[in-house]
Amino acid sequence: MKNRKITFLLLLVASCSLIAQGEKDLPAYKDAKRSVEERVSDLMSRMTLEEKVMQLNQYTLGRNDNANNMADPVNDIPPAIGSLIYFSSNGDLRNRVQKRAMEETRLGIPIIFGYDVIHGYRTTYPISLAQACSWNPQLVEQACAVAAQEARMSGVDWTFSPMIDVARDARWGRVAEGYGEDPYANAVFAAASVKGYQGTDLASGKNVAACLKHYIGYGASEAGRDYVYTEISGQTLWDTYMLPYEEGVKAGAATLMSSFNDISGTPGSANHYTLTEVLKERWGHDGFVVSDWGSIEQLRPQGVAKDKKEAALKAFTAGVEMDMMNRSYDNHLGELVKEGKVSEALLNDAVKRVLRVKFRLGLFDNPYTPQTTEKERFLFPQSLKIAEQLAEESIVLLKNENNTLPLKNVSKMAVVGPMAKSQWHLLGSWRAQGNADDAVSLFAGLENEFKGKAQLSFAAGCDFDGDDKSGFDEAKKIAAQSDVVILCLGEKAQWSGENASRSTIALPQIQEDLVEELKALGKPVILLLSSGRPLELNRLDKISDAMLQVWQPGIAGGNPIAGIVAGRINPSGKLSMTFPYSTGQIPIYYNHRQSARPHQGKYQDIPSTPLYDFAHGLSYTTYTYGDLKPSTLTIKKGDKLSIEIPVTNVGGIDGLETVHWFVFDPVSTISRPVKELKHFEKQMIKKGETKVFKFDIDPLKDLGFINADGKRFLESGDYYIIVKDKKVKVTLVD
Repeated sequence: MKNRKITFLLLLVASCSLIAQGEKDLPAYKDAKRSVEERVSDLMSRMTLEEKVMQLNQYTLGRNDNANNMADPVNDIPPAIGSLIYFSSNGDLRNRVQKRAMEETRLGIPIIFGYDVIHGYRTTYPISLAQACSWNPQLVEQACAVAAQEARMSGVDWTFSPMIDVARDARWGRVAEGYGEDPYANAVFAAASVKGYQGTDLASGKNVAACLKHYIGYGASEAGRDYVYTEISGQTLWDTYMLPYEEGVKAGAATLMSSFNDISGTPGSANHYTLTEVLKERWGHDGFVVSDWGSIEQLRPQGVAKDKKEAALKAFTAGVEMDMMNRSYDNHLGELVKEGKVSEALLNDAVKRVLRVKFRLGLFDNPYTPQTTEKERFLFPQSLKIAEQLAEESIVLLKNENNTLPLKNVSKMAVVGPMAKSQWHLLGSWRAQGNADDAVSLFAGLENEFKGKAQLSFAAGCDFDGDDKSGFDEAKKIAAQSDVVILCLGEKAQWSGENASRSTIALPQIQEDLVEELKALGKPVILLLSSGRPLELNRLDKISDAMLQVWQPGIAGGNPIAGIVAGRINPSGKLSMTFPYSTGQIPIYYNHRQSARPHQGKYQDIPSTPLYDFAHGLSYTTYTYGDLKPSTLTIKKGDKLSIEIPVTNVGGIDGLETVHWFVFDPVSTISRPVKELKHFEKQMIKKGETKVFKFDIDPLKDLGFINADGKRFLESGDYYIIVKDKKVKVTLVD
């Protein structure tokens, strides 16, 4: 017995020694106990030139349903590839390819799988432009967290989102993807999105790496057309376009995407100043930059590169680390290094940046996606609740003549229009894996809401466009027999998004004609407007009694909209982008510079003011704003200042109210806008209740401005703090 015990102990010691020896022999980059930087450095020391170059390329895998990204299917994925855009909706295909990367390559470097998860993965939320109208960044953060969970569990590690291009031309289809016209609003929602996608631990298995796009100035594309030139001065670059990206980087965004557009002669994907001098050197970003689809190769038609090899050289030395579907780096980067045109140090830095993100995602330790069912991944009750709440708070009541809404004592309703029974078009562009069958149509929502209370009749009336008016008679027949007409109009999903520029933002003439003929019946007319952009509504405004801008609300669709129509929900959305009176006013936005002749320079044939201003949005209750109460009227540089304003709900129902705080500096070394949004806050105010809203002001950040080199400055003088029609002057002294 004693000998057996001794033998067992000797075997145990030997086994422990073997384990210890195994851990000692384990390469540092495979040791999860080591720091990310140790693992990156060790792996880099083992890599060949060819292995490094392959880490900087991205191909596609699976179905590509984006008509703007046409490419030959990639049937033979090289296992050493750095990244793949993953179009499948489960982890099976991903895992098979990942297994080749882990087992059939010398070093076993995992692939990172990316995808455009813009406003939800399967649980489709309102488009981003609508989300901004909620003025609820905490809710947007929750929605992004749900999108991340669904995507990661389906095989996606990395989303090409958020899009934070400041956009002031509604003809540009991609306004749907961003958060509107204001730099500060885009900055706040950028940070919220990054936190939602990435969480506190990228390796959790429920989070994805975020990607700030499109860096930078893409929203300034001439005449609202995609991929074209942008004329942006250094001053405008910094005071309008940079802030959202800076705040996104501060929030920890793992990656950025370089833009298509040519910025005043230097395209975004070959711009050393923005990509390296600002992003890497000034802001200290340690993740990587991926090109937009084909934007490296497209340096050729932009006229700054003679061939793909020169395009690769210019993009890489400017600061683009990963080549998305250009086939420029895999074909030419190794050769450029051997020729001495690209330094090994620059190559190594780029590869380190890509590997760093992979390690942070936990891909080296958990490269595969666990197999789960759709029920285990998608459409959780809490996810749907967030979708419904975000849609509720995003909807904007534009007009409500004579308190037409909410509907009361209505027994017969005519529901008319091409959008009424559509599910697909409510999802909007960039719907990821969204399924139209999951969406509640406007008609279905109204049926759910008014079941047992009112009789609903339906007629399409017309299609979204064209000139076929054969359905008008049926629409007029049911309208004549009803107490109210609810017209469901708007844009098809594909009318906004990428490569969806339009010369006019008015609805097609046939939709306007349908409204006009139904209005002639003398019944109250309510418009439910679904679109991916602001609309030109001046003619419809004149012939409607109420208008709800419902945007493209996602799968929650008709239920929250019907809740507002019925009065179960009090609308609280406010516009994140100006609605012009006419397309001819574009670009039109609230924070324009002061005019040399404020009393002149007006349009001669139309008003010069918009139809609906930035931050416009009506409620079913009434709020009264008290006076602004500053903690002091005179401050010095370095001091702090706080201002409060009481808001009272004097109406008959509870409501959510958003207070927007603006700053105006009337005299500055660099001319400044007439108003600049610096803070916003949303609170529930019950009927009869008063809530105090507060703005804690950091003078340099909130009163100061920025110059053409990105440096903030603060000058002595008078500043005005503005909330609605309330204004208070504070003076900064030396």
